[in-house]
Amino acid sequence: MSKVWSNRFDSSLNPFIESFNASINFDKELILEDIDCSIAHAKMLSKTKVLSSNESLKIIKGLKTIRDDFLKGQFSPQAPSEDIHYCIEEKLIDLIGETGKKLHTGRSRNDQVGTDIRLWLRKKIDKIDKLLQELQKSLFLRAESNLYTLIPGYTHMQRAQPLSLAHHLLAYLEMFQRDRERLKDVRSRVNISPLGAAALAGTKIKIDRYFTAEELGFDKIYRNSIDAVSDRDFCVEFLSTSSLIMSHLSRISEEIIMWVTDEFSFAKLTDKCSTGSSLMPQKKNPDVPELIRGKTGRVYGNLQALLTIIKGVPLAYNKDFQEDKEPIFDTVDTVSDCLQAMNILVNEGIEFNIDILMNTVENDFSNATDVADYLVNKNVPFRMAYQIVGKIVKYCLNKKVLFKDLSLEEFQTFNPAFQDDIYENLKPNSVVNSRDSLGGTGFEQVKNELINWKDKLFM
Repeated sequence: MSKVWSNRFDSSLNPFIESFNASINFDKELILEDIDCSIAHAKMLSKTKVLSSNESLKIIKGLKTIRDDFLKGQFSPQAPSEDIHYCIEEKLIDLIGETGKKLHTGRSRNDQVGTDIRLWLRKKIDKIDKLLQELQKSLFLRAESNLYTLIPGYTHMQRAQPLSLAHHLLAYLEMFQRDRERLKDVRSRVNISPLGAAALAGTKIKIDRYFTAEELGFDKIYRNSIDAVSDRDFCVEFLSTSSLIMSHLSRISEEIIMWVTDEFSFAKLTDKCSTGSSLMPQKKNPDVPELIRGKTGRVYGNLQALLTIIKGVPLAYNKDFQEDKEPIFDTVDTVSDCLQAMNILVNEGIEFNIDILMNTVENDFSNATDVADYLVNKNVPFRMAYQIVGKIVKYCLNKKVLFKDLSLEEFQTFNPAFQDDIYENLKPNSVVNSRDSLGGTGFEQVKNELINWKDKLFM
């Protein structure tokens, strides 16, 4: 079969330019979506009497045969076809003859590819949402079993206040929930049909755009044919949302990398998610979180690439848009793989050193604010209490002791309001449990959040 545009030209394309111009090597990813799109289009052409029922049925049967052959590994799209859309059309004509040449009536590859990428991305968004939910479930189960495990909380990478480990892990559930909400929002704009916009101006052929939209599961149609074929906002939104997903995965990766160092020793890696060194036999490397952290930049790069592609493109469709697919394909694969890898890591790859965690929060000054709050409850103004505790910290550092090592008499040299009950207030469990404000790390608050999350994730 000759090129779709060949009768306009007197000579053939330079072989290198032909290869340079082709997209079949990557847009074959859209084969199933392209077949679905074409089946819906063929049904519509029959409904509007543009094709006879027999012609439509013949085309649909041929398209289904192509799909079956592909799924059985008996059809492999490849060059010299220019793209997946023309490749399928060629195959259809080989199968059913001249009737196959009627399939493209009333549409362009511009609205066709726009439809295919939306069908493909819609499916992938649903898959990523499911992977996010599975990761949330894994983090929840870790949190549920560590309600009373304590971990140092940090600000500016300095010890701040002790936390329930469950509270710390639930923070990531919140992040991933926002990611899921963003995906849902993006999906609503992905799920708009451009089919029927043709090249840019619509078509004089009698078509029914609402019919094809319903057949393909779209919520609505584009109201402007120019916008329909030139809109790539939904691609940018998806890459932006994916970048945020990766940023959240990268943050938890960074924490895990720190936790498993000898310096922290808050956790240890199992053999299922780590490798060793080719030189140093003692090493156990955190490959999974390091790779996720590294792949985050890759997804950021895909977002930047697409933003750069669309920034100066005039209306309507331009060949630049051929470059929108590879960043999206790569991002879907990268995000999906990283979510799956993190889920395995959370489930099987990391064990918390609970004794070390509990010992750590016993031996620092992260209860300093609680000493100040203790004085506040004794009617000492907060700013005055704050300064008093600063002096006590300095005193302890000079003596190389902690608050719990001071005698009551020593406390009272700083302020007579101190009584024996100060020691109960200094205990890490008391410190954490006292943070009972809504959304705080107090055990009752965290317990309530665990109940809320259980209802969201498992009901």
